[in-house]
Amino acid sequence: MKKLVVSCFVIGFAFNANAQNYWKKNAGKTAKVIFTNAKTNEKMVDKGMVKFEKMAQPKETDACIFVDPDFKYQRLIGIGGAITDASAETFYKLPKNKQNEIIEAYYGKNGLGYTVVRTNMNSCDFSSDSYTYVTENDHSLKSFNVAHDEKFKIPMIKEAQKAIGNNFTFYFSPWSPPAWMKSNKSMLKGGRLENQNYQTWADYYVKFIKEYEKRGINIWGLTIQNEPMATQTWESCIYTAEEEGEFLKKNLGPTLWKNGYKDKKVMIWDHNRDLIYQRATTTLSDPETSKYAHGIGYHWYETWNNKTQLFDNLLETQRAFPDKFLAFTEGCKEQFDLTKIYDVSLGELYGRNMINDFNKGTALWTDWNVLLDETGGPNHVGNFCFAPIIADTKTGEIHYTYEYYYVGHVSKFIKPNAQRIGTSSNRAALTSTTFMNENGQLVTVIMNDSENDIDTNLWIEGMSAKLSSPAHSIQTVIL
Repeated sequence: MKKLVVSCFVIGFAFNANAQNYWKKNAGKTAKVIFTNAKTNEKMVDKGMVKFEKMAQPKETDACIFVDPDFKYQRLIGIGGAITDASAETFYKLPKNKQNEIIEAYYGKNGLGYTVVRTNMNSCDFSSDSYTYVTENDHSLKSFNVAHDEKFKIPMIKEAQKAIGNNFTFYFSPWSPPAWMKSNKSMLKGGRLENQNYQTWADYYVKFIKEYEKRGINIWGLTIQNEPMATQTWESCIYTAEEEGEFLKKNLGPTLWKNGYKDKKVMIWDHNRDLIYQRATTTLSDPETSKYAHGIGYHWYETWNNKTQLFDNLLETQRAFPDKFLAFTEGCKEQFDLTKIYDVSLGELYGRNMINDFNKGTALWTDWNVLLDETGGPNHVGNFCFAPIIADTKTGEIHYTYEYYYVGHVSKFIKPNAQRIGTSSNRAALTSTTFMNENGQLVTVIMNDSENDIDTNLWIEGMSAKLSSPAHSIQTVIL
C-alpha cells in the first residue's frame, strides 16, 4: 500500500509534456512588476514593464530565479483569513464607511483577492467570552442555537461572501466541545472529549453546518479540532493521533456522510508542522479512517520566530499522502505591540512562510484574524496578537501592516485553481514561488529579506528579465 502511494506521488509530479515550449509562445514578451520596498516606503506599486532577453547558461555570479513551466505541481484552492468573534466585533465598532473599506481591502475587486474564510465553532481565545450553542447537559442537542453568531460573526461572513462571489470557500474549526462533554469539565485548559460523548459531539458538527447553511452560508469544509496537542489557558481539547482517527472513523465521518455531507472537506491535525508527518501517518494509516479525510491542516507556531521553520515536514507528508491536500489553517505574529505595526519584519514573516509552504505542496493558505483592534484583541484570555489590518476603534483609523501587503503579493495575483510551477533560487536571500493561472498567466513572487540589495535575473527557458531586488523587498512579476 505504501509503495503504491509513493508511486502515485512521483507520477503526479513528473514532467508535464503539455507545457512544453511555453516560451516559444511568449518570446520577446514583457512582464509587469508590482513592488513593495520598505526602504522607500513603496507598497504594492506598479513599477511598469520589464523585457525578457536571451540569456544562455547563467554564470555562478549571476543571482537568478529559475522558472520552468514544463513542471507543474499542486493547484491552489485559495487564500484568505479567519473571521473570528474578535474580527467581527471590531468590524462592527467601526463607522460604515470603514467597514466597507475593509471588505473591499480583502475581498473586493481592487483588494487582496481573498476567497477563503475560516471561523470558530463555539468560542475560541479570540472571543469576548466562552460560549457554546447548547444548554448544559443537552445530550439531544435540542437547544442548539447559533443566535450568538448572528449579532456580529454571521453578518460579517455574509459581507465577505457577497464580495467574493462564486469562489467563496468557507470552513470552520472547534476549539473545545461544551464543558460537560469533557474530562476536565471545562472548555479551557485542555481535557479530552469523553468517550460516551463522541457521537453527541459528531452530531454537533452537523447541527452547526445545517444552521449556517440555513442562513445561506455554504460550508466547504472543517477541521476536526484546533491544535489537538495544546493544553491552552483558553478553549482547547486534546486528542492523540489514534483518538482523532477513531473519532473520525466511527463518529464524525459516518455522521457527515449519513446526513448528506460527504462533500464537506474534512481536515485532520490542524496544528504545527513539527508533528504533522507523525500525526498524518498515524491517523491515516487505517484506510477506513483515511476515506473520510480530504486534507491535513497545520499552523506555524513551532518556530515562528526563526527562519528555519520545518517546511520539509510538509513535503514529506505530501509525498506520503498525494491524495490529500495540505492546508495552512492558521498563523499570526503573537505578542502584540502597537508601536511595531509598521515593522517590515511582520510582512517578511508572512512572505517567508507563504512562499515556502507553497513550494512544499500547500494548496490552501489561511491567515488568522483578518481584523483586530488597537489592543490586538478583543481576547478573553489576554492572548493579544497582530493582524494584517488593525483598527483603532476609538478613532476609527485603519492601519495596514506589512503583513497585508506581503500576503497581497501572492493572493491578489495568484487565483484559485492556479497551478504551481517549478521554481528555484541560487541565492539563499532570494525566496521565490511561481504559479500559472488558468488563463496561462505566469506569476512569480520574489522576496529579499536580507540587508543587501541584489540584482536578480528571472530566467525562463533561456530568456531572462533583469530585476532589482532591494533589501527588505518583495515583488510580483506577471507575465
